[in-house]
Amino acid sequence: MTKPPAIALKNVHLTLGEGAGRVHILKGIDLEIEKGSSTGLVGPSGSGKSTLLMVMAGLERADEGSVQVAGSDLGPLSEDQLARFRGRNVGIIFQSFHLVPNMTALENVAVPLELAGDPEAFDKAKAELEAVGLGGRLQHYPAQMSGGEQQRVAVARALVVEPEILIADEPTGNLDDDTGTQIVDLMFAVQQERGTTLVLVTHDPNLAARCDRMIRVRSGEIEETGAQAQAAQAEASA
Repeated sequence: MTKPPAIALKNVHLTLGEGAGRVHILKGIDLEIEKGSSTGLVGPSGSGKSTLLMVMAGLERADEGSVQVAGSDLGPLSEDQLARFRGRNVGIIFQSFHLVPNMTALENVAVPLELAGDPEAFDKAKAELEAVGLGGRLQHYPAQMSGGEQQRVAVARALVVEPEILIADEPTGNLDDDTGTQIVDLMFAVQQERGTTLVLVTHDPNLAARCDRMIRVRSGEIEETGAQAQAAQAEASA
């Protein structure tokens, strides 16, 4: 028996803006992502790939179509229900870290568990920071840490709820090459060890090539998948 996909989008449309400024961002997206797999979304700037990622995370609502994530239909959910759903099922890593500046690393990682009422929030946060190599930085604030350390905190925060799905939007965009490689190695190691479904947006062809599957997005539509996308990405970066 075939197991259901981690993410299933059917005929998804999304328009942003008002009046003459309205822009049709996603145009009839059909996509399924297998549980436990890694998927790279690539494409030119403005193609809609980051918006597609945000739809998968429940941070943007589709105007039309069906969005099924971790066995739940996101369409009927209220904003509060969506927030609770993300808190249980989806870990999100942003390019610019999005850490709370007046909170320590430990407090930043504990936030999603505290919001969920977990009495072991700080113990779990400590364990997750130790797992990403920051056991000695628990009480440091973001301004006291390097970019790579801040992104490790962001990774720990995304993983502390043990999400089924890990979503990353240009996770190495603000990092130097060596530090970016370390963060990528960390994400793929976690994906393999925990069986997490990883979906990421990237401009880095080497990062995209490490994924089980590559999907190329252009003008709000899926242009190529799998080997087709990998060949196109290699040609574009040659």
